[in-house]
Amino acid sequence: MRSRAVRLYGANDMRLEEFDLPEIKQDEILVKVITDSICMSTYKAAIQGTKHKRVPPDIDKNPIIVGHEFAGVIVEVGDKWKDQFKPGEKFAIQPALNYKGSLYSPGYSYPYFGGAATYTIIPQEVMELGCLLHYDGESYFDASLSEPMSCIIGAYHANYHTKPGCYEHQMGIKKGGKLAILAGAGAMGLGAIDYAIHNDIRPSLLVVTDIDEEKLKRAEAIFNKKVAAEAGVEIKFVNTRNLEDPTSYLLSLTYNTGFDDVYVYAPVKEVVEQADRILGRDGCLNFFAGPVDPKFSAGLNFYNVHYTSTHIVGTSGGNTDDMLESLKMTEKGLINPAVMVTHIGGLDSVIDATLHLPKIPGGKKLIYNCLDMELTALDDFEAKGRDNVHYARLAELIAKHNGLWSAEAEKYLLENMATI
Repeated sequence: MRSRAVRLYGANDMRLEEFDLPEIKQDEILVKVITDSICMSTYKAAIQGTKHKRVPPDIDKNPIIVGHEFAGVIVEVGDKWKDQFKPGEKFAIQPALNYKGSLYSPGYSYPYFGGAATYTIIPQEVMELGCLLHYDGESYFDASLSEPMSCIIGAYHANYHTKPGCYEHQMGIKKGGKLAILAGAGAMGLGAIDYAIHNDIRPSLLVVTDIDEEKLKRAEAIFNKKVAAEAGVEIKFVNTRNLEDPTSYLLSLTYNTGFDDVYVYAPVKEVVEQADRILGRDGCLNFFAGPVDPKFSAGLNFYNVHYTSTHIVGTSGGNTDDMLESLKMTEKGLINPAVMVTHIGGLDSVIDATLHLPKIPGGKKLIYNCLDMELTALDDFEAKGRDNVHYARLAELIAKHNGLWSAEAEKYLLENMATI
């Protein structure tokens, strides 16, 4: 099988290439990849190369396929798995394998297994671990985004609280408590807002902060007060850049009792320390954002750790149960991962988008691997539609769905745009 893929040869050395995949073994599965969303973790691997813990040392000779947030269709199934998987079925991938203690993962470590490809081979350990997931939803992009959503869901499950005199941890955010998402108007923050509002365990107060007014406006347009109130959640959006004393203001929203749960969605020292300052008694700080700097650090008030039982956790990725929860909630329409998407592109746009990811505004960059297509912001489809009837129609569909990407837009894209 001929495949076209983006492969990593070294730090900042990514190449879009065509090559032959080997014949699958009896314990492997061949799939066609339809969608892959670009993760900041891929950017980190791309700029670090072999210094990244998941990247093998010999990629200059044996390059790996990047991308780990992908979904598509099963093409061929090895004999070992024919009772569990069938050609033509849709799939999603849980990339956090942790197979026999190894850090190897799709998108970082395998020469023939990654998301930025037209076709890829799924090795036996994925099926052995239950990480090749059946998917019955309408759109492929929802399945791709179930991976970043699983990271968000995992972080919600990882928080914990205690009772005085009891050493048993009560897992999850505090039901009916006060929750803050700092630097939360980006792609992952929007997913976190969606889950906080529509999960079974909800806060009574949800405060979302950022210093980007445009991002905050978009977040508020998607998750307005009425939508949140219907779920029993009071939601507030705060631009901390405009406040003389943001810590005091945020605490005032809790009547100075502090927050039960605080999530940090940017690896910024000042944001981490602000999160620590606004914790209430038994407050849990979750450091969600992954820093590039291995020496990243911030101050923590240990007086409060000792006397008011504040504590900190950190999560990196979700597990298979988190991903299954994401898929089920999406299939039922309880959450909409499309809130994270701000750009659409083809496989030829992956290299530039990945290497410049921190400088490209907006949220998730969603890639359709069967297309050659310039990375395009959802807001720019209307302008491009003046010269292209397909962009014009996609702009109409985006507007129809409150400025969001949708299954309807995906269907039109795949049926009408030229494929490679």
